[in-house]
Amino acid sequence: MDLVIYLGGAVLFFALVMASIGLHEIGHLLPGKLFGVKTTQYFVGFGKTLWSRRRGETEYGIKAVPLGGYVRFVGMFPPSKDRPGQVRAGRTGLFQSMADNARAAEYVDILPEDEGRLFYQKKSWQKLVIMAGGPLMNVLLAFLILLAVTASYGVNRSTLTIAGVPECIVAADATDRSCAGKPASPAARSGIRPGDTIVAFNGRPVSSWDEVSQAIRANLDRTAAFTVLRDGQRVELTPVSTVITGVPDRYDPAKRVAAGFFGVQPVVERQRGGPVAVVQDMWGMTKQTVVALAAFPVKVYYTAYNLVTGQPRDVYGPMSILGASRAAGEIASTDQIGAATKVASLFTVLGSVNLFVALFNFVPLLPLDGGHIVGAIYEGLRRTLARLFRRPDPGHVDTARMLPVAYLVGSVIAVSGVVLVLADIIDPIRLF
Repeated sequence: MDLVIYLGGAVLFFALVMASIGLHEIGHLLPGKLFGVKTTQYFVGFGKTLWSRRRGETEYGIKAVPLGGYVRFVGMFPPSKDRPGQVRAGRTGLFQSMADNARAAEYVDILPEDEGRLFYQKKSWQKLVIMAGGPLMNVLLAFLILLAVTASYGVNRSTLTIAGVPECIVAADATDRSCAGKPASPAARSGIRPGDTIVAFNGRPVSSWDEVSQAIRANLDRTAAFTVLRDGQRVELTPVSTVITGVPDRYDPAKRVAAGFFGVQPVVERQRGGPVAVVQDMWGMTKQTVVALAAFPVKVYYTAYNLVTGQPRDVYGPMSILGASRAAGEIASTDQIGAATKVASLFTVLGSVNLFVALFNFVPLLPLDGGHIVGAIYEGLRRTLARLFRRPDPGHVDTARMLPVAYLVGSVIAVSGVVLVLADIIDPIRLF
């Protein structure tokens, strides 16, 4: 029975992710059609076509490899400026040949009556809306999913009320957890008690545990003076010095950094919230994701290295959609949490995946949406400046010249995908 639940949770999560990808592509499709771009294909997946139907000029369908999707807009690349009347400029350089061959393939489907309907002919702001529509759809999905979870079930949050005060400092990897021969914790020396509520740190009022946590980390080994609310009365605790210890980085938990340590355990409560709370949570997730994306190639390399050498996998490292689905199946089948928590956890992960997909696609490199977005912005700025300074219109930006970068980035993404899928099969990250 557990296996059935596990597989059901994994398959359901995978289907929801693919639905998110399909909606991502609709985020491109709808504004593209609204602005009159000739659109020949809308597909979820890659490879062999499993099912398709044509409606007007557009073929809609599903392909065999469910690892993405695409919308095909005709006329992505403008004619060569070297020979405006010709699609292929006949140049001999490798990079030039890449651009010319792509341009030639693009123009196979262009008919005389398509004049004015080609993607490159659209206004810069329209291109921007079309290409940003996909990732913005994922941002919207992430917001709605996380809002549903936060408003209905709630999110576990650390409060300013103290749950416990360790008597001594014990190393995280220590096997002996007793306090014999170990120094007293700064919290114990300060006189703070369970049930106290922190209201100020070094004379500065605080309003959230995150604020207190950041202040303690930044304090290193300097003096820390806490003010707490105890039995309705403000109490000034004994000033103590925090101690320096190694803790996980806020945005990259795999990395340890030096930070101040006080030594209290906050009360954790499940709190419901509205749009403001969700936006704040998404902003924190965005900062973590940006850091993760910057380190993505290096983390994939170490994932491959650990896989080959048999080293333990980094539990904070990246995973593929297969790994995320496997984790969803693990959440669905565990008996360590209740049914409501399982549902909330699965949809929280789904919301996080949508936010990651959005931010990943905003990376300003082709073939990602961000590369086209940057091209549209650059084109708009260049043409606007030309008008302001009464210079000749510089014309459309030729994104075909960036195809070598697109091929390189695409290769990195493909190789990374293979590495992560293998790692998720051979050495998956386990949650329980």
